[in-house]
Amino acid sequence: MNFTAQDVETMIDSQHAFYFSGETRSYAFRKEMLLTLKEAISANEKEITEALHKDLRKSSFESYVTEIGFVLSSISYMIKHLEEWMEDEAVKTPVHLQPAKSFIVREPYGSVLIIGPFNYPFQLVMEPLVGAIAGGNCAIVKPSETSAHTANIVKKMLTEIFPADYIRVVEGEREETDVLIHAPFDYIFFTGSVAVGKVIMKAAAERLTPITLELGGKSPALVDQTADLQKAAERIVWGKFVNTGQTCVAPDYILVHHSVKEKLIKEMVISIRKFYGKDVSESPDYGRIVSDKHFNRLVEIIEKDRAHVISGGSSDRSELFIEPTLLDNVSWNSASMEDEIFGPVLPILTYDNLGEAIYRIRQLPKPLAAYMFTENELAADYFIENLPFGGGCINDTISHVGNVNLPFGGVGSSGMSAYHGKASFDTFTHAKSMMKKSTSLPMNLAFPPYGNKIKIVKPLIR
Repeated sequence: MNFTAQDVETMIDSQHAFYFSGETRSYAFRKEMLLTLKEAISANEKEITEALHKDLRKSSFESYVTEIGFVLSSISYMIKHLEEWMEDEAVKTPVHLQPAKSFIVREPYGSVLIIGPFNYPFQLVMEPLVGAIAGGNCAIVKPSETSAHTANIVKKMLTEIFPADYIRVVEGEREETDVLIHAPFDYIFFTGSVAVGKVIMKAAAERLTPITLELGGKSPALVDQTADLQKAAERIVWGKFVNTGQTCVAPDYILVHHSVKEKLIKEMVISIRKFYGKDVSESPDYGRIVSDKHFNRLVEIIEKDRAHVISGGSSDRSELFIEPTLLDNVSWNSASMEDEIFGPVLPILTYDNLGEAIYRIRQLPKPLAAYMFTENELAADYFIENLPFGGGCINDTISHVGNVNLPFGGVGSSGMSAYHGKASFDTFTHAKSMMKKSTSLPMNLAFPPYGNKIKIVKPLIR
């Protein structure tokens, strides 16, 4: 054990003392801390990139766009809008409650816990941390132990720039995480699997600690008969195989209209070759699976569905390499359709009509993302209105996550609450409702005895 329950309570007490000193509450302090974080990320860009390559074999381009640059852009956006968001929001006061002023105060929670995953090990701890800092909180950050090199640089960087009673990084595995989630934090932000999310929620319920859960699910890509198949193929292949499929919003399976399936498959095979070359293992732009455990899980799926492999399917344990793999003619009961794949394996199913397709997707838990490729506006509207999911795209995949103006989060078993941009600020602050009454007029109407006051009140409250 790296720490005990008593150790964590001491850490939280230290952060509460700093928080209640009022230091974190001002705009000047929050802005300064965000700028400090941004400068540190820029100064450590090379080391972060190297760590991501060691953990996941990410290319420098992918590391910057999906991790480092993503966070830098988020900080810039937060700084630009923070002062405005921190202002009290005036709201109307009903006539029967006058004279009074009503307003909403965005109050920080205090000491928050951020638990990150292995797949985007830099972005997915830093992005919520940006929201926590902007919200005026202190934070304890727990990076994923699976992406050890990135966890090390995160700890080194944050420890150098922030005092521990403000921002602290802790390391550990399942045992340490269990201690953390049972501690008296004011808020818990977790990104990871559905299974662990349930454990987090159960632990948080013991203290009624508010939480954000960013989970996952089987995110579908639906392709109808009007779609531009070349563009659909390119965008699905890109969204699926970036980070070797280890992306929570990656297309988990394709549901394509039977009349265009063969053409779509042909275009996808072409796209894979165009993106990664004849020998994908030699591509500098194709990553690796994060660990033996996840490699074994994915290879087992491929072997169970080996008869359905139409492209790819090879692997190299020594390199943790799994080739982009397409599966055709799978059923809803196939091994690849049991759970979220979270790797470079893509099952392809067909449908006959859109209503049937939407109905079938709805039989699965609500996904974190969903995508539809179509040139039919009515079909796109039907998809959006009739399929519950966290967020998604029409005629693209995963790009919605990069729009700082869009809240990112799941629904149902794919998560709860959202973040990014303004949503991050809102997530890490409590909306405190306030009414400031005037003492210039008596409140005789509200006080007993009531007598015939109901005749006066009814016209005011209806």
